[in-house]
Amino acid sequence: MDTVLDELVAARDQNLECVYCQVVETRGSTPQKAGAAMLVYADGRQSGTLGGGCIEADVRRRALARLHDQAAPLLCTFTLDGDYGWDDGLICGGRMTILIHPLTARSDADQTALTYYRRLRDQFQTGMGHCEVIALEDTPWWSRTSRWLFADSQLLAAWGSPTVTTTEVVQQVLSRRPWSHPGDEPLAARPTCRQGLAWLPTPRRKVVLIVGAGHVGQAVAQLATAVDFDVWVLDDRARYASAERFPQARRRLVAPIGTALQQLAPSLNPDVYAVIVTRGHNHDEEALFHLAPSPCGYLGMIGSRRKIRLIFEDLQHRGLSPTLLQRVRAPIGLPIGSQSVMEIAISIVAELIAWRNLGPESFLRGFPQAISADDGQGLSADGPPAINAENKAGGNSLFPSPTTSCAGASSSSSLERPDTPAVQEFA
Repeated sequence: MDTVLDELVAARDQNLECVYCQVVETRGSTPQKAGAAMLVYADGRQSGTLGGGCIEADVRRRALARLHDQAAPLLCTFTLDGDYGWDDGLICGGRMTILIHPLTARSDADQTALTYYRRLRDQFQTGMGHCEVIALEDTPWWSRTSRWLFADSQLLAAWGSPTVTTTEVVQQVLSRRPWSHPGDEPLAARPTCRQGLAWLPTPRRKVVLIVGAGHVGQAVAQLATAVDFDVWVLDDRARYASAERFPQARRRLVAPIGTALQQLAPSLNPDVYAVIVTRGHNHDEEALFHLAPSPCGYLGMIGSRRKIRLIFEDLQHRGLSPTLLQRVRAPIGLPIGSQSVMEIAISIVAELIAWRNLGPESFLRGFPQAISADDGQGLSADGPPAINAENKAGGNSLFPSPTTSCAGASSSSSLERPDTPAVQEFA
């Protein structure tokens, strides 16, 4: 979505004509859900997708026609039946409503539309969450295709008639919101429609805190960034938590793990998902000791079942309650039979996506906790061999170690001397 908006703003800044197409409502089974966007250029090129197939081709055709005619924005509704889906295998029976908004010097002479999309782009980039509202029907207060952008019930931008930003109109919009309290919209996971308005919430962007910058941590960072997580990485070895290995990381912290997590504590909140994938048992245990009591929204740790059970026992001896450890997802990752480093990372990031998109309660109904903090019975001696891959020698050729000694692949559980005694942070 933000890539499409980047291209839209860049195109209009260069005075290139384009059409913004967005799914604003869906019913039933559809190839894309509300919020999906596509940009169509005057020469027929496109960025983004509405799901492909006949519907996307029809939307592109209509978009180019609206652009040619310098026409106003349009809402089109498509039903995925034999007329649209037979050739592409998209007979889902669902319905999609799509906004087609041409952007030209003539149709946006005062640049109010560009101003709206620029503000929407900027809000996406902050990761703070927002909610778009699109009018699907005409009312005495607004016309179809009018739109508003809110963050915590505060109006950030609007497009439509000159009255869409008036206090009376904004109050009318907010009075129809589907959430009980002002400010709830960034927390809502699903788009919805109510009283002729489509509400498209974008939750606050989650942060994946990766404790351990080895092979698995590196692969997790790459995949997590690709699916719209921000990434922080922590390791006590500067050569591992480097810009070369983690170019996508928003924060790179180099320090003894316990020291760094103590200093990081004020930044931890439910929007932070902590992933423990260090090179040894002692490092995992130290990280879990500091993270288990934290308010992180998700906490998972790599390792065999035997290792996890021993760490849980040690931490309870150190004073952590079984209740705190009960929240730990361990072994981390969805059970997909992972073998390689990338497969392990995929299983971890898939779990993070499910936790974010479904919510903890729904996720745990489908994937109950593997190990109980107060249950030492019924545990196998070791989990799947690949689940402890970060403690194996060798690693994976896709993610070579930064030194020939392969220090990060040691199976020793003894603490190594860190590269630096104080926390160093790199942007």
